[in-house]
Amino acid sequence: MPENVTASQMLRDFFLGFVKVHVLHHASKGPIYGVWFLGELERHGYHLSPGTLYPLLHALEASGYLEREDRVVEGKVRKYYEITALGERALTEARAKMRELVREMLEDEEGVPAPQPPLTLTAAR
Repeated sequence: MPENVTASQMLRDFFLGFVKVHVLHHASKGPIYGVWFLGELERHGYHLSPGTLYPLLHALEASGYLEREDRVVEGKVRKYYEITALGERALTEARAKMRELVREMLEDEEGVPAPQPPLTLTAAR
């Protein structure tokens, strides 16, 4: 591990990757907003601060995976995020990779080969 990266930073990076996929998953179901999503993450055992989540949402928007709509709710502007076509493609690919990884990990844990459905790989853009 590089000298400037601690184990806790590395673990944090792994979990932030999971959070990004989680964001795309929920945004594919309908509009999401930050405070609601922080509660959703808590439900799954993730404890993120708004100072971590909001830059992540902004980065996903800037990368074209999410689009934002500002709405006035109870006199305050609330930012709602929905998945884009690019985000849908990324989510589809992430699901395929997750299935492959989970299948392999369970196979290792159980010692029994899991059935291997064919994977469709797409070129990275």
